[in-house]
Amino acid sequence: MLQISNLVKRFGGIVAVNDVSLKINKGEVVGLIGPNGSGKTTLINVVSGFYKPDGGRIIFEGIDITKKEPYERVKLGIARTFQIPRLIGRMTALQNVAYAVIGSRRFKERKMSLSEALSEALYYLDMVGLMRKRDTLCKDLALYELRLLELARALATHPKFIMVDEVMAGLNPAEAENVVKLVRRLREEFDLTIVWVEHVLRVIMRSVERVLVMNEGKLIADGTPREVVKDINVIRAYMGEEVVV
Repeated sequence: MLQISNLVKRFGGIVAVNDVSLKINKGEVVGLIGPNGSGKTTLINVVSGFYKPDGGRIIFEGIDITKKEPYERVKLGIARTFQIPRLIGRMTALQNVAYAVIGSRRFKERKMSLSEALSEALYYLDMVGLMRKRDTLCKDLALYELRLLELARALATHPKFIMVDEVMAGLNPAEAENVVKLVRRLREEFDLTIVWVEHVLRVIMRSVERVLVMNEGKLIADGTPREVVKDINVIRAYMGEEVVV
């Protein structure tokens, strides 16, 4: 589904993504881990089009998207959430999701009316458990609710491939567990392919089928959770010790 070849992204003299090549297959849930500053979020930003690469190619379902704009990638079925929620605070939860519906490829394909877009937005809010907050301004939502709203907004673009960036950051254990269950359910119900960036290793290791590990901008490991936690390069770079999974 996604093929990245020799991807490079620089910021001045810093190489944030250094000659990274990888493949994501349709239907996979892949974890992306690594120390702070390893290049994980930069990689997502390049794939989603927020940053332009300085080298390499990105192929999505056979289409070269290396130079495409973010909105063009969304229309191809690529979505993402943000580590720091990027919602419109002066708009309600419903309006934020409806805005995403209107910007999706389905809006024009189906020639949807505004009322139909609002109805579809309500469906996604209900899916993530935010129906009661539909008329609440985003600036008044708690962090957990903002995380859920980011997922609802991403779903509203009708994606095939979604990148989830530290969706559990700042959540308590109960909230984090609810998010894990929700992501699993969304994967099944919407037939999604997911790349999941996370720092809570024990959670991510039992939630994904394959793990990619980055360090200093490079991909240093690619394997099952059990393989990755026993990889000496990963242990040295990130974990410090083996983790039982």
